[in-house]
Amino acid sequence: MPLSSNLRNGNHILFTLSQQRLLLWVLAFAAIILFMGIGLRSPWPADEPRFAEVAREMVASGQWLIPMRGGEFYPDKPPVFMWAIAALYWLTGNLKVAFLLPNAICGLITIAAVFDLAYRLWGRQAALWSVVLLLIAPQFMVQAKNAQIDGMVACWITLGCYGLIRHFYLGPHWRWYFSAWAFMGLGIITKGVGFLPALLLIPILWQGWRHPQRFSGRLRWRCALGPLVMVTVAAAWLLPMVWYVDQVGSDAALAYRDNLLFKQTGERYANAWGHIQPWHYFIANVIPSLWFPLPLLLLALVRPLRDALRDQPVIAAQLGWVVLVVVFFSISPGKRGVYVLPALPMFALVLGALMRQYQPARWFNPALTLVQAGLALALIALGMLAWTEHPRLAAKLADYSRHPANLHRAGSLLLLLGLLWLAGLAIWWRSALTRWFFTTMLSWLLLATWGYQILEPLRTPRNVLAAAEQRLPEGASLGLIGFREQFILFSKLDVTHFSYLAPDREQERNAWHWQAEALDRYLLVSEDQPLQCYRKDGAIELGVAHRQHWLLLGMNQRLPGCPRPNRHQQFTTEHPGRWMGPGG
Repeated sequence: MPLSSNLRNGNHILFTLSQQRLLLWVLAFAAIILFMGIGLRSPWPADEPRFAEVAREMVASGQWLIPMRGGEFYPDKPPVFMWAIAALYWLTGNLKVAFLLPNAICGLITIAAVFDLAYRLWGRQAALWSVVLLLIAPQFMVQAKNAQIDGMVACWITLGCYGLIRHFYLGPHWRWYFSAWAFMGLGIITKGVGFLPALLLIPILWQGWRHPQRFSGRLRWRCALGPLVMVTVAAAWLLPMVWYVDQVGSDAALAYRDNLLFKQTGERYANAWGHIQPWHYFIANVIPSLWFPLPLLLLALVRPLRDALRDQPVIAAQLGWVVLVVVFFSISPGKRGVYVLPALPMFALVLGALMRQYQPARWFNPALTLVQAGLALALIALGMLAWTEHPRLAAKLADYSRHPANLHRAGSLLLLLGLLWLAGLAIWWRSALTRWFFTTMLSWLLLATWGYQILEPLRTPRNVLAAAEQRLPEGASLGLIGFREQFILFSKLDVTHFSYLAPDREQERNAWHWQAEALDRYLLVSEDQPLQCYRKDGAIELGVAHRQHWLLLGMNQRLPGCPRPNRHQQFTTEHPGRWMGPGG
């Protein structure tokens, strides 16, 4: 079925264009949504300042093999995502632009792969529906417009699935088969789980065993070479890294290698130490909210889905793979919502295939309309409460800023978003999905422009650092207890820290002895930071950032007789104060 009567009447020309021209139209529209706002905001915690700082140090030092953060090894993730940011920073000279570009580009690649695969399998209506459904899923848009690794690894995993499906269901196509394994290898050195497309072989081999004639010429001995391609691509970085670590031979280098190869992979999966959630976390919490309204649409298409699973092997394989990915991550005790993002594009493909032929159940449109009306009214109510400075909202915002004008600006944004969602009910009344799509896209444009301007001063420590720079004597040095990448990234001064990997108590002892070595050395600490070697009476108050109050400790706050640290370690990160580039 066509997208809606609106698209059928207003954009009929799209259905007469060639596939390539139609894809260009789709990508042009998606590019406006995904690239809007780039350059308008800075890296925001928790992850973005970390990756931006690693990329900045790569360009500054010329050492790209092993990621460095604040002058020490960053052992939590492989380097591909940071390489992408660093390369774009090197090209543009503007980190404020470069840090968001990789995921925006990967989002476009994912959309292109979804469109092309749906078009080849089921035609242009399915291709358009698949892209529409992917774009309205909140998790896809959030990751495409943020600087976290998950958006990029989801792109490589989608391309891996694309290559396997091209070979087994539209082939044989051995070039795409081996390309799929190459993308898996690239995914592994992006975020470890890049091998996930290999799970697609489980339903494929099952179908090949039951109906061998369907895969004639596609299941050959050459298939066994695919994993070798994956290993070769991953080894292109892993082997030089291991060789470099062996050559350096320091405790820090060896700890980096072991942490990356073992602790952050198998140990993190089997014996996670953070983000512990119950087994049903993804099914009960993440998918219903972050993939909405796709799960609701699946329920509305459950009858045609049963027929499709029986009659269309490719749909059965895709949906089976989605289930396997969710089960894979559900087994591990540690769970974050972004883990299941790679399954979202294939889920959108399944629903897009169904939407080309079937109408959702009659209850779907009223249900989605009710949700949109409720969301619009909730946004309007929150906006009005913010405008009237409701005590609870004011207290919540005080964690980020104590300026009443920020509450009023946030209230205006919420009111406008609520009115936008309310207006959508009147403009696109008949087609709930079309209404949801256009309202969602307009909301993202608003958030990426005006929303970024409102949130920027609340999500960066610029005010605290500016206050510190004003209060510090000329030539003074700044130290940091309780490592936070954003303070190093945004500081116009050289910043000394005492190892992210060291306990806070050890950092404090190192800082105490560092401060004793020269005059005019000051420490930046949060008011909540427990201290044994300092008193906070008489400290210089700097303001609020990242939900904490910050203080500047001088020599007068040092207490006598602080124990020596077990290991004296400090890192000084030099900054030119122009990380955003000219005009940033």
